[in-house]
Amino acid sequence: MLANSASSTNPGRVLHSEYEARLLKGHHPITNNCKSPSSSTRSASSRQPPNVENCSQLQHRGSRPNVTSPTTKSHPSSAPRRSKCVYSDRFIPSRTASNLETTFDLLPDMAYPSSKRTQLHPPTNPPPTKNQGDLSLLLQREYLGVDASLASSKPFFDRRVATDPRQSSATTRRNLFRFQSPRDHLSCSFPTTTPLLKRNPLAATSPPLAKQRKIAKSPFKILDAPALQDDFYLNLVDWSSMNILAVGLGSAVYLWSSCTSKVTKLCELGTMVTSVAWSSHGTHLAIGTHHGDVQLWDAVLCLRIRVMTGHTERVGTLAWNSTVLASGSRDKTICLRDPRCPLDVTSTLQGHKQEICGLKWSFDNTQLASGGNDNKLMIWNCHAVHPVLRFTDHTAAVKAIAWSPHQPGLLASGGGTADRCIRFWNTVQGHALQAVDTGSQVCNLVWSKNSNEVVSTHGYSLNQIIVWKYPSMAKVATLTGHTYRVLYLAMSPNGQTIVTGAGDETLRFWNAFAPAPTSQTSSLVLPLGSQHIR
Repeated sequence: MLANSASSTNPGRVLHSEYEARLLKGHHPITNNCKSPSSSTRSASSRQPPNVENCSQLQHRGSRPNVTSPTTKSHPSSAPRRSKCVYSDRFIPSRTASNLETTFDLLPDMAYPSSKRTQLHPPTNPPPTKNQGDLSLLLQREYLGVDASLASSKPFFDRRVATDPRQSSATTRRNLFRFQSPRDHLSCSFPTTTPLLKRNPLAATSPPLAKQRKIAKSPFKILDAPALQDDFYLNLVDWSSMNILAVGLGSAVYLWSSCTSKVTKLCELGTMVTSVAWSSHGTHLAIGTHHGDVQLWDAVLCLRIRVMTGHTERVGTLAWNSTVLASGSRDKTICLRDPRCPLDVTSTLQGHKQEICGLKWSFDNTQLASGGNDNKLMIWNCHAVHPVLRFTDHTAAVKAIAWSPHQPGLLASGGGTADRCIRFWNTVQGHALQAVDTGSQVCNLVWSKNSNEVVSTHGYSLNQIIVWKYPSMAKVATLTGHTYRVLYLAMSPNGQTIVTGAGDETLRFWNAFAPAPTSQTSSLVLPLGSQHIR
């Protein structure tokens, strides 16, 4: 009777006595997911709520638990101390007892043994390969600054702490978000010892990765060139520094302006045109004929200035340096001419046993390279009548010749159908460098002015145009479109566009090379007026 009245008058006291009795017996409270019997009970008592088992008995059965005697509470030494309690439910979990830094590393991962609950869904991804591991090390070194020797021991984004966070002391528990300096092990001051990371392309000191250049596979302009001869030993197309294209068609020479797309007929010779070549200033055009004469024309006034003799057979190739014009003929000789001199021929070079089909001056105007149908490549000095170097590695006619504008003394040459090779020579030391088999007849070669690349045109049997990267000789692009041998090649003054001609009587314009850098472009323009001291 006394118990009933006490419980009815003060129900919170009964619950509190029961809770203290359970504490004395060794039962510990459960702080997570515990509901009080009623809202009035929670508001009336500020002590710890009962455990889940007692809560269920009070809510469903409606029975009272046994109440301990008042004598149990009379001993203060045996009474438990109050502890701070944080309420939570299934939506708001309590994280104060957890170290968030270490529990983050306890996330389930398929690569590590886990409980049966985490193994319900087996991994579908294959195990990481060695290349993925190397990439992981590189990313750690570049973006996180982790030492390679430390990072290589465990995979990236899968590092586990050595201590169990559930056993960590209260002094080491910290909140996830706090104001403090970064940890020392993420410092970027660790040295790189892994050989892979010594070649890090993403480092701040490394140059940016070059953007891969795309070359259009089709020409942006096609011009008809009727009566363009299909002869391997002729050179009928040349592009001037004034952006004028000269083309020999039959017995006439035509000029095409790249700026206005206007076509002008320069002359009608009455004999077959076998070669054309612009002077360095782009104002005068030399024309070789089938009869062995060389005519000099003023392209601005469309006026013939001079006719120079010296050969007994057709003149298949011409080459200018600053003031001297070299002409090669089927009569196996090379004639050097100075238009300022009254003599038609200032010097004659003899050395080839068959027709001369290729001539090119070096960029410093000190050496002349000649190729002939006798499979020989010769280097001449303008002060001597005999060749200073003689290369015999080619096994076919050498028509394609090109000097590098980037490295003095570097020469490229290409052989005919029986050879099919592009060979590189060091004319300073006089030895061969390397050779590449192209698989088809090499008709022309030209170096890019803006990059270390070379373009070649080919005849039998592929009739294609190939852009090569020197010195690796990797193919940058392969251009097709001509149906006959690509016998003629010339480059625009800015070094970006090339024009090719073939026996299919077409001229095709291609964007083969990248534009020059801004600094290089300005350096090419400024010297025209900055070389003079005022």
